[in-house]
Amino acid sequence: MALMHPEGGWHIGVLGGSGLYDPGALDDVQEIAVRSAFGEPSGPVVTGTLEGVRFTFMARHGAGHRMAPSHVNYRANVDVMKRCGVTDLVAMSAVGSLDEALAPGRFAVVDQFIDRTTGRERSFFGPGITAHVAFADPVCPRLSGLLAGAASDAGAGVHEGATYVAIEGPQFSTRAESRLYRQWGAHVIGMTAMPEARLAREAELPYALVGMVTDYDAWRDGEAAVDTAQVLETMRGNADLARNALRAFAAALPKRREASPIDRALDGAIVTPRDAWDEASAARLDAVARRIVAS
Repeated sequence: MALMHPEGGWHIGVLGGSGLYDPGALDDVQEIAVRSAFGEPSGPVVTGTLEGVRFTFMARHGAGHRMAPSHVNYRANVDVMKRCGVTDLVAMSAVGSLDEALAPGRFAVVDQFIDRTTGRERSFFGPGITAHVAFADPVCPRLSGLLAGAASDAGAGVHEGATYVAIEGPQFSTRAESRLYRQWGAHVIGMTAMPEARLAREAELPYALVGMVTDYDAWRDGEAAVDTAQVLETMRGNADLARNALRAFAAALPKRREASPIDRALDGAIVTPRDAWDEASAARLDAVARRIVAS
């Protein structure tokens, strides 16, 4: 089932924990199972309106946090969001801090990524159809700016322009790795932004990521290493703040959604001549590359 958005309107997809939305705060709420051409997504979507704007949520790790970062089907999740008709994609997740100024409890709005993941499906394309999208600037500045302002209005301490290093996990970093990532200039560390951000760009979805800082990772001398209990405790403490930030974000969205250059990220990106496309590969792209495949 596809939930289309009105012409010129916003439809915000949110990838994060199920605790990011309060069903009682959403109008016209529905839970819908949406099938993907790329396998099983993490679960159904929950859709409704917030401050008059359509939002569609998916719990990235599934109900009850059943899936480790390496086992999330990122392609299916992004494909489902596209099938639901979302115009823009917001990611919210826990991150560790690699910067003294980014204390637990603060929010980091990410603008760059360093990808250290391995073994995850990183593209909707190939073999059969090859595409190379531009990714030098991996997030949408409009979306990121609106989220930063909303988080600040909600009372969060916000750091803009953070570089996120994505690791495979599910284990946390060694101290040596944590110190190395600091030397690289990374500000936060997490396990889920890649290939999620790459796939959002291929699906022509403007993407922004808000990292909720839960810990200082493992780089601080004389301090105990991060553990899961600490992460979960800080996340629970941030839940209301994150929900309030999303509400403020919804209220701050302009009445009309002006076009973004990312809406046409596939222009010129597909290098396989159309008469050489693999038919099965093209059929799977009916959502993420609908604009190109259907033309």
